[in-house]
Amino acid sequence: MNINNIAKEVFEIESQEIARLSDLLTEDFSKAIDAVYNAKGKFIISGMGKSGIIGKKIAATLASTGTPSFFLHPGEAYHGDLGMIEKDDIVLLISNSGETDEVLKLIPFLKSQENIVIAMSGKPQSTLANNSNFHLNVSVENEACPLQLAPMSSTTATLVMGDAIAAALMKLRDFKDSDFAQFHPGGSLGRRLLTKIKDVMKKDNLPICSQDSKVKDIIHTITAGKCGLVVVMEENIIKGIITDGDIRRVMEDQEENFFKLDAKAIMSSSPKQISADSRLIEASDIMSEKKINSLLVVNKNSELCGIVQMYDLGI
Repeated sequence: MNINNIAKEVFEIESQEIARLSDLLTEDFSKAIDAVYNAKGKFIISGMGKSGIIGKKIAATLASTGTPSFFLHPGEAYHGDLGMIEKDDIVLLISNSGETDEVLKLIPFLKSQENIVIAMSGKPQSTLANNSNFHLNVSVENEACPLQLAPMSSTTATLVMGDAIAAALMKLRDFKDSDFAQFHPGGSLGRRLLTKIKDVMKKDNLPICSQDSKVKDIIHTITAGKCGLVVVMEENIIKGIITDGDIRRVMEDQEENFFKLDAKAIMSSSPKQISADSRLIEASDIMSEKKINSLLVVNKNSELCGIVQMYDLGI
């Protein structure tokens, strides 16, 4: 038995089922998205068993991408938590069969309160589908389960449909990375998207030399500065930058005249700069694109006020 072949078969089956979803889309999808986008209330997700697990993930994705949403267990809802659902809320009910008893029990209340109901099931003619405002078809022809019993392809299809909902709403809301960061302030993601360069840059005892500085003094300044570089300045104007890599290359190329050279002869002019008010992700993008490890930080007057390096970004 080739175990890897089993995995490949699962990948193949589920990818085929996901691809089929495009053909199952109807106008109900765009109408449902329009309803959620224009809703005054929250977007509540409910489902039982594996559908409930997928529903929790969908709700979490929506909540983190600009759509107020939470998961409501249908059993708990039927025993008191229906009070969480307000009249302006839209409810997404998930059931692959469309006949899950705990889910169907919520419909009379939702109808009496005139909530918009979106059904997500694999049976377009099911009780759930027939009692909803909009139906999203997530039917599959084959489960990846060897016994065709455990929900695999069907739960994947449901999850992907949920992602499609979230992505469509993000586009409509013009949701940006800065908005995303507001909901993810913790960890490296929030740090990169929210923290500004001025909060992490080195700003004291910056390694600076003049254009006339000789190699020996330059090396001492680089060592003392502990940034692996020195900034060449003249009358508070940035003229260039010299890195420890530049020193090594010049030493190999001009060994005989090495100690006679000055900063002007070694420096790289027009070093990459970034504003102190820029965010870490901007510095990360520049460093990755230019394949460099350091940026000079300037203030609103284009004056040197710090140095930021890759390790400062916490990436």
